[in-house]
Amino acid sequence: MSGHSVTIEVDDVATVVDVEALQELAHEVMEGESVPEGRALAVLLTGDDELRRLNREFRGIDEPTDVLSFPDESTEEFIGGAAALGDIAISLETATRQAVAANRTVDREVSHLLLHGMLHLCGHDHEDGPEEAERMREREEKYLGDLSEFHDPEEEN
Repeated sequence: MSGHSVTIEVDDVATVVDVEALQELAHEVMEGESVPEGRALAVLLTGDDELRRLNREFRGIDEPTDVLSFPDESTEEFIGGAAALGDIAISLETATRQAVAANRTVDREVSHLLLHGMLHLCGHDHEDGPEEAERMREREEKYLGDLSEFHDPEEEN
């Protein structure tokens, strides 16, 4: 295990996900993206109501979404000497709907959402143009393999 801290809180007991696999993925991504040792990541697996509240509060969009990333922009350091990487919130309700609609497992969907959120925290942003979208997709495939099953409708625009 890396020298990073990953905390995953499950706030939606209706959906069962492999938390250990998510923690392993988070550690792998933090190592692979050269996140400095000691950085912390907090992940909340919750429902649509909480994601809607967060989306409204932080983005001004009054609807639920699948994943939100919140980079730690403070200059404060935790005990141990490093600031947090940030926080990620994932709606298990939305992830479950997306998984069913695409005929894939909820674990696969949640893994992809976690990875996507983490890459945003590491400075990648698919909304910065097609080159960055492709770079981000390549990073996602590095960790999860072939993602052709994950179709981004915005790529058609």
